Amino acid sequence: MSTRRIFLRNSALAMVGVGTAPLWLKRALYAADAPSPRKKILVAIFQRGAADGLNVVVPHGEKAYYDLRPTIAIPRPGSGKDAAIDLDGFFGLHPSLAPLKPLFDRQHLAIVDAVGSPDPTRSHFDAQDYMESGTPGLKATHDGWMNRALPKAEGKVSPVRAVSLGPTLSRSMAGPNPAIALQSIAGFQVRDAQAAKQFQDMYQESKDPLMRAAGRETFEAVSMLQSIQKQSYTPAAGAEYPRGRFGDSLKQIAQLIKSDVGVEMAFADIGGWDHHVNEMGQLGIRLTEYGQALSAFWQDMGDRMADVVVVTMSEFGRTAQENGNRGTDHGHANSMFVMGGAVKGGKVYGKWPGLEKEQLYEGRDLALTTDFRDVLGELVSSHLGNPTLKGVFPGYSPKPLGLV
Repeated sequence: MSTRRIFLRNSALAMVGVGTAPLWLKRALYAADAPSPRKKILVAIFQRGAADGLNVVVPHGEKAYYDLRPTIAIPRPGSGKDAAIDLDGFFGLHPSLAPLKPLFDRQHLAIVDAVGSPDPTRSHFDAQDYMESGTPGLKATHDGWMNRALPKAEGKVSPVRAVSLGPTLSRSMAGPNPAIALQSIAGFQVRDAQAAKQFQDMYQESKDPLMRAAGRETFEAVSMLQSIQKQSYTPAAGAEYPRGRFGDSLKQIAQLIKSDVGVEMAFADIGGWDHHVNEMGQLGIRLTEYGQALSAFWQDMGDRMADVVVVTMSEFGRTAQENGNRGTDHGHANSMFVMGGAVKGGKVYGKWPGLEKEQLYEGRDLALTTDFRDVLGELVSSHLGNPTLKGVFPGYSPKPLGLV
């Protein structure tokens, strides 16, 4: 039954998600509602393609790192403009992530290293699916970890409680709890006014309670987003988001949160991390966009970051040793970033396994010492206030790291 309702709701959203403004939008349904107290918000970012964590968070204190990567290793701190930015004497940031260093210094950015999924797959599709479902190794899981992690609703639920930025609903947000896919706030309109009226009547007159519920959720979401569209948005404190889909996504998430429409979860992704050939230049370009967007989001949100935590992840890491094409291949463990006002940052968390031959996973990859569910589980329980982690990560008991 819940699967059918999801299908109906998502079909409705897909139908009204483009075009010109509908005639039937008489008012914003929530305009007369009393403002609700601020809720804790979790923003998840997926780096699709398997980011090279060893060149993102550089173990410059590890001699083997430079032995394994003679042409693509990031130089030690103090070696010039392209050198790593030192964090703690052992780890450093890629130089393109310079905008994030002040957040680390102010202890609002934490890094978890040697982290990821325990499943050994090196398939992008399977690894992303396992991580977004929150059940590594199980392909039968129908819903996503974010949908399961939504705290039990109290009172009226916002139609934009959970928002996935992109053309389709992310795997992480799939499930029985209402969630919408949004490519852009400005573009969330109906294609044809007359068709929209017929569509609305069809849902309202239906004898099927699931169809009526799907239609109601659709029209409420569209109405609310239309009301936000009427307000021009300028990022605060001079924040400048980089051009491109990822920067636009974070900017729109900031707009939705600051509009106080009830957002509790948001998801965005950024692709282009699969660097088998000539990694150095490509990685720098991608990290520049990534770092600038995260920094702009922090600056734009201001004191609202006290209620927000941003977590980043990628399906797996890259091989410890560079390949013959000045790139890296599919690996195992990686790094995750956690950013927020309540985050205990300024520290690289996790046990470092080392990069000597006998320390590598299967003799080739950074070994995993922290399960990604430990990171997400702590954020769900300690930040969102949802203690039912057995339902969020079935078959696993997350071990908190002390991130928040």
